[in-house]
This record gives sequence, structure tokens and C-alpha cells, in this order.
Amino acid sequence: MQDYQSEFIGFLLETGALTFGDFTTKSGRKTPFFLNTGLYRTGSQLERLGEFYAAAIQARLGMNFDVIFGPAYKGIPIVVTTAQALSRHAHDVAFCFDRKELKDHGEGGTLVGHKLKDGDRVLIVEDVTTAGTSIRETVPKLKAAAKVELAGLIVSVDRQEKGQGERAALTELADEFDMTTFPIVNLDQILTYLKAHQGEENVPELSEDLWARIENYRAKYGAE
Repeated sequence: MQDYQSEFIGFLLETGALTFGDFTTKSGRKTPFFLNTGLYRTGSQLERLGEFYAAAIQARLGMNFDVIFGPAYKGIPIVVTTAQALSRHAHDVAFCFDRKELKDHGEGGTLVGHKLKDGDRVLIVEDVTTAGTSIRETVPKLKAAAKVELAGLIVSVDRQEKGQGERAALTELADEFDMTTFPIVNLDQILTYLKAHQGEENVPELSEDLWARIENYRAKYGAE
């Protein structure tokens, strides 16, 4: 792992955003681990989050994009803090996000921020994707706004799960929309970190039962 990746996993545990127990994902899967970005609560936490996204973007994509887009609702604070972080690293990029409901007064429309135009290379910033459901809802909105190019998709955590078929959701999305997809960290890296840092502050001690549930979940939903 790169230093920023190890630090990001520590950040997830410190903030409580990465939790273990019984949860249901947007795609309906019952999962023993969950990433809840709604648990970022302070300005300093959001500032750090943006720096992690910026580090991963620069490492994997460079500057090959014009606009970053955050899907409502959780993508909104992510896209704002990422834009701020990128500006601190000499890339003052435009950003926009969407509304869940169409606004019929004022400026109208569903998009807020940068007005997309033909040829814009758009990087989507998202918290996490399991089966790719939210991204398949997002892309048509972007395509309807202008003839944009999809520069890529970054998520904070790759759960390394099957999408609609047997392949990983991020791999499916990359092929389906002809774009680069990548995470800040993946589940393998998180589990390796947990095993290596047991007993340290903020690192949960997972029971044998929970480890078994994680392995069973991955056996059922893990991608090839």
C-alpha cells in the first residue's frame, strides 16, 4: 500500500465511517461490513477526506479531467472537499452535483455548480459502489446535460464484489462506460491492515464469528 492508503484506512476507523455488524447495501445485499460516509461530522474530517481523494486521483489519473461530479446526496460534500483539495495542489478544477428532484424555479434543472458543456471530461467521485446501481443512475444525467466524456470514477472503498455478473462492479462499469475506475483502497487492503494493526487504537478486534461471516460474504458475492 501507498502511505496515503494506509493513512486512509486509519482515518476510516478513527471516524467510525467503516463499521462491522449487520447491514443492507443499496443493492439489497446483507453485509457484515459497511462504509457510512454520513459519519464524517467535522470540517477537519472533510478536509482530510478531500486530501485522500486528491492523492488517489493524482496517483491514478493525473490531471486528465476537467470537471468532478458528485451524485446526491453523499457525493455532494465529497465533490466539494475534493475540489478544494485539488485546488491546493495546483489543479483548480470545476465541480458540480445533482439534485434528487427537478427544480422548476430560479435557475431550474437538476445540476448545481459548473454548467456542463460538450467535450467536458467528467470524473465522478462517489463514496462506495457495490453492484454499480448508483453509477448507472448517474451517467444518463450527465449525458443528458451535454456531450461529455467520462474521464473516470473514483470511490473511497472498492468492496471487490460482483456487479451484475461475475466480474467486479468497478470492472463492469469501466467497460460499460469506457472509463477508468479506481478506489482509494480496496477490501483486501483493509482486511490486511486490520490483521496487522490488531490491538492498536481505533482498530476493532473482530471476533472469529465476524471474520467467518466476512469470508462467507466474500465467497458469495466476491468478484472473480
